[in-house]
Amino acid sequence: MLISRDDIAAFCEVLRKGGQKVVFTNGCFDILHAGHVTYLEKARSFGDCLVLGLNTDASVRANKGPTRPINSELDRAKVVGALKAVDYVVLFGEQTAEKLIAKVKPDVYVKGGDYTLDTLPEAKIVMGYGGKVEFVNMVEGRSTTNVIQKIKQGED
Repeated sequence: MLISRDDIAAFCEVLRKGGQKVVFTNGCFDILHAGHVTYLEKARSFGDCLVLGLNTDASVRANKGPTRPINSELDRAKVVGALKAVDYVVLFGEQTAEKLIAKVKPDVYVKGGDYTLDTLPEAKIVMGYGGKVEFVNMVEGRSTTNVIQKIKQGED
């Protein structure tokens, strides 16, 4: 379910008061593949409710280049929001999820194993309010870049 950025912080507070452990992750999730699904299932396993911060189209372009995203933010939100592991989707337009995390204050923040506490700007915020940061190993050979490359190879 897509929820507004204005409402997500209060909503997560209600969940926590109800005894639920809120987990947060974020990313582009441009072309959904098995690596994404595996990652999101693992992220969800760290708590009771998974909130996914989804990069807007403008922030995907800023992070990935002018040819991305392939799918629009609303299409991406609909697809990831339909996954069993994802409870709520919220759009954000910044380069990092720092501002959104400061609002949501998840109990657990999850990112891919290609990050470390030192390279993850959001980690300082999460640990500052007593939250936990977890890293999930990526599924080898599964990436949107690989999917796009396969498609391009088929064009020849």
